[in-house]
Amino acid sequence: MFSTRAIVASAIILAGLAWADSCDDIEDTSSIEVARPLSASYITERNDYWSTSCRAMKPTCVLFPKSAAEVSTIVQVLTSNSEPFAVKSGGHNPNNGWSSVEGGPLISMEKLDQVTLDEETGIARVGPGQRLDSIAAELDGTGWTFVGGRIGNTGVGGLILGGGLSYMSAQYGWSASSVIEYEVVLANGTITTASATQNPDLYRVLKGGGNNFAIVVSYLLQTYRQGNIFGGNLVFKHTDNNARELLKAVRDFTEYNTDDKAAVIVTAERAPVDLIDSWILFLFYDGPDVPEGIFKNFTDVGPILDTTKVQSYAKLMAGSNWAVLPASAVQIGTETVPLPSAADGEEIMGAFHEHWRSMSDTVQLVPGIVSSIAFQPFPKAIAEAALERGEDLINVDPDADRLIIEMNYAFSLQELNYQKMDQKMQETYGGIRNRVLAYQEQRKLPDVYCPLFMNYAFHRQDYWGRLKPEDAEFARDVAERYDPTGFFRDRTGGWKP
Repeated sequence: MFSTRAIVASAIILAGLAWADSCDDIEDTSSIEVARPLSASYITERNDYWSTSCRAMKPTCVLFPKSAAEVSTIVQVLTSNSEPFAVKSGGHNPNNGWSSVEGGPLISMEKLDQVTLDEETGIARVGPGQRLDSIAAELDGTGWTFVGGRIGNTGVGGLILGGGLSYMSAQYGWSASSVIEYEVVLANGTITTASATQNPDLYRVLKGGGNNFAIVVSYLLQTYRQGNIFGGNLVFKHTDNNARELLKAVRDFTEYNTDDKAAVIVTAERAPVDLIDSWILFLFYDGPDVPEGIFKNFTDVGPILDTTKVQSYAKLMAGSNWAVLPASAVQIGTETVPLPSAADGEEIMGAFHEHWRSMSDTVQLVPGIVSSIAFQPFPKAIAEAALERGEDLINVDPDADRLIIEMNYAFSLQELNYQKMDQKMQETYGGIRNRVLAYQEQRKLPDVYCPLFMNYAFHRQDYWGRLKPEDAEFARDVAERYDPTGFFRDRTGGWKP
């Protein structure tokens, strides 16, 4: 008679054999590149994440498809078993299991890296293996630009599927707003396209719906005319007075700026024992000639460092990767908040900032800790530009100005500190949310629709619960139609409708 220990050991061995089936089957029956543990390409790909917590996850193998047909082959093999898997574009999302996987194959889109541009129309075919800095480099000198994010190392796939907030969003909407067509592999291995005229329901949910519906193997994008731009950073020492002035400046900019070519991000950052206690601003103008006074409220505060200059968008993207902290576990959370009035702005913006400072005070002894909060304007113009380019799941009405607040913790020794920082992140974004609700009860903030921005959301946040109910229901219906077995919903990470 077998002992309990022997039965458990046998089950583990059998499970391991079953989980290896996809890697073995793909290697034995196709020419798809399969990287095994200890190989150089496996190690490189496994380590190429923003967060060390994602790097700690161990896929059974890494698959490197080079075409839609090879992605289809992989999907068909995966449907014959029940192992988990993940699809990775750039690996910038720090939520464990979103683009990383333990005990199943990792599908790397690295080799699907095409960028083909029609220089007359500005229409480009782009693969999910591209990152923002590499796309910008490919387009540099053509006179066209992609509506991407703000950190060059960000992968195209995760950015667009989450919506994508750009310096150019007030002009052109979300990054996803400029997608003309998605080429996708469905849960049954079918290769098809989603556009306004073909599979329009799938087309809509892919704009803000994440990885729940298909694997995107290429994007057909509308790019836009662009020459040199103005951009860079302003750095300020933190003082109470600087904080008040910068918070007022970003509040006022969100409401009063009428030049859609101008964009700002206002970020506070701290590290232990006041080694860093500063404000870092990202300034951008889509053109070389900045109208006088447009950033005056920020520059008047008195930066101690100014890197802004006229440069190409490609150089701006290439120079932005200092924001990616190597060898750190990373956690990101978010809140979308109504913009407070000028009369209540100092109180409310100050309350958000002070809550974040009080939270960051409690983690100053965590090894390697860097805490930050970013106030990002979400004016009506972004919602208007997005709606002009078609429906998406985010579906924000241009009825109010808002702010997207991003909160970050980066730290060392993730094995010891991850759960503690998980709880701290919940308290941080939860405190912002509670303050919004309290101010709405007091009628100091308007009761407007404030969806969570997927690209910055923490794994414990209820992305689908913050969408309009009719949009969440629409996404569930589309998922049932295109993936009736729950292939993507049950076997990959991410927020599930």
